[in-house]
Amino acid sequence: MNTVERGIAVYLGEERLRHLQGVTVGIAGAGGLGSNCAMLLVRSGFKRFVLADFDRVDASNLNRQAYEADQIGQLKVTALSQNMRAVNPDLGLDLCTERITSDNVAAVFSGCDAVVEAFDDPLCKRALVESLLPVGVLVVAASGIGGHGNADMLVTRRVRDNFILVGDMETECSMEHPPLGPRVALAAAKQADAVLDYFLKTFQEQGGA
Repeated sequence: MNTVERGIAVYLGEERLRHLQGVTVGIAGAGGLGSNCAMLLVRSGFKRFVLADFDRVDASNLNRQAYEADQIGQLKVTALSQNMRAVNPDLGLDLCTERITSDNVAAVFSGCDAVVEAFDDPLCKRALVESLLPVGVLVVAASGIGGHGNADMLVTRRVRDNFILVGDMETECSMEHPPLGPRVALAAAKQADAVLDYFLKTFQEQGGA
């Protein structure tokens, strides 16, 4: 256990932390939701991740995504892995730069216990949910995070035991309701909280104190 992990264990306890470190979380899309959620999960004690995104960091991403100006042009999964390891250098990270489709989604996330759905493309969202829910993987998705104001409308809904949905379910990102930092970050934090809560409850159900 390194210095960072000992610091996290102050709040979680060593047994809970070890439980979280045994969980593999997939980050399906490393944009505003995925990058912020991944950073929060590292700070929550998770240690094993699959990061999947084919895109590169652009200047237009910096208003809401967990990147720095000097990372513009880098592959998002490469830049995100650097930022995550800046918090905890001992992470286990598997990077995927393929575009996720119905043909490869099951293989990319096959070793994951949970997947944070953070795609822009509705077809990718659907392919991920349809592939992973039937095999029992926890999927935490988002719908309706655009614009500003009415932050209390972003809620967490448990659709089924292994499917959690975050957002207002209405305000999709568009030119009228652009993706802006506060609401995007709030939704990402709710996704991270849902993952953390799920596995801490799993620890208790397995007899952990």
